[in-house]
Amino acid sequence: MRSEGGLESRIEALISPIIADMGYVLVRVRFTTGGRSKLQIMAERPDGAMSVEDCAGLSRAVSAVLDVEDPIAGEYTLEVSSPGLDRPLVKPEDYIRFKGAEAKIELLRILNGRKRFKGRLVGLDVTTSGEVVIIEEDGGVRSVLPYQLIDEAKLVLTDALIARSLKGGAQDAPLEEGAEVEVKDTSKQRKAHQRKNRERS
Repeated sequence: MRSEGGLESRIEALISPIIADMGYVLVRVRFTTGGRSKLQIMAERPDGAMSVEDCAGLSRAVSAVLDVEDPIAGEYTLEVSSPGLDRPLVKPEDYIRFKGAEAKIELLRILNGRKRFKGRLVGLDVTTSGEVVIIEEDGGVRSVLPYQLIDEAKLVLTDALIARSLKGGAQDAPLEEGAEVEVKDTSKQRKAHQRKNRERS
């Protein structure tokens, strides 16, 4: 279950400067609840590559900021990962950057009798009613999807996408699930550990 977008926006504002200073690009912040709460930070290097060592370094830096600012009440797990090749599309510029790639898109509500679409990204256009994403589905049928109605969108892992990534120079980029580091301890546990260390010193 997703949290309110306000919390994710606040966390993004807190960690974005740190991630940028370290030379990475923040892709997405997502906080989910239900069972074990999880904060997922998705980032990459400018060339699209990301290693487990990169994720571990970002995890330590992000944890330090979150321990000080404490934006999340209660316990949670921190996960720092790369977007992988079948990455989510979260910003308007993503639809321009990955023009020609195949994508799956789910809308917030039904449009023309459907909520789910799959096809080749044709681009992003601006109309009088706002930005729209254009995809070409099977049979050459084009669908125009209002950007504001998009709930979830991600690239589809295909041979063409893998070849495109390799051609772009990110040979060490993960091909499917992406590099990932999950911090099992939670905010409260880290703080308790810090208190014990201070008491010992």
